[in-house]
Amino acid sequence: MKMSETREIKIAIDDVTLVHVNEERRESNVAIENLSLDIHRNEFLCVVGPSGCGKSTLLSAIAGFMQPRDGTIMMDGESITQPGADRGVVFQEYALLPWKTVLDNVAIGLKYRGAPKAEREETAMKYLTMARLSEAAAKYPHELSGGMRQRVAVARTLANTPEIMMMDEPFAAVDAQTRLSLQEELLRVWDTHPITVLFITHSVEEAVFLADRVVVLTPGPGRLREIVDIDIPREARHWDTISNDSRFVELRDQVMKLVRDPSR
Repeated sequence: MKMSETREIKIAIDDVTLVHVNEERRESNVAIENLSLDIHRNEFLCVVGPSGCGKSTLLSAIAGFMQPRDGTIMMDGESITQPGADRGVVFQEYALLPWKTVLDNVAIGLKYRGAPKAEREETAMKYLTMARLSEAAAKYPHELSGGMRQRVAVARTLANTPEIMMMDEPFAAVDAQTRLSLQEELLRVWDTHPITVLFITHSVEEAVFLADRVVVLTPGPGRLREIVDIDIPREARHWDTISNDSRFVELRDQVMKLVRDPSR
């Protein structure tokens, strides 16, 4: 990512408080409190923090699934008031339609937007090729591994050409080796198709491996504890070498201490 890109604000979160309300029980729970944060255009931003710190709630608010009790969330200077095609979400559960082929799953958003069949299939194949899944286009989700299904979910999101892609623990359900491969694959796709990415994870190692910056939240209600710049060159981010890199280890330990030490 170029430095000129990092300074252009895509999402502006200003003094936001997010509250979950249970109307039946007449209870409320503050998930995020007084959070201010800027997300820059085409940056890869990871958010980490203890369980219950509001990471997924923050993603939901940026996606437009809920509104802040206080504060504002702006995208390109406009308030986010509802979900929109300019914001794509990749969930942990894949959310693929089992009765549709991989190609049709990737093209489904384009179908709902009224794109002609030839156009949506061409676009879907473009992103399947980018995700190295072109040979799986005619298969059904049950014929794919968990890692392949998650790559389909990423391709489907990108096919809708969102301006920001939000990912909520997308690799948590796969085995450790597949997770490492998916992380490298995601960075390869992101490098060839620059887009603003907000990535929620419990894994500090995953965050440091992927991110331009790592946002650390406090225990719930989530507040901003610290933002850590990850200055490891993109070309050095390969798991066969980076785990022994002294800078990677230093940054990983720094972020881990911030997450684990509530007294800071």
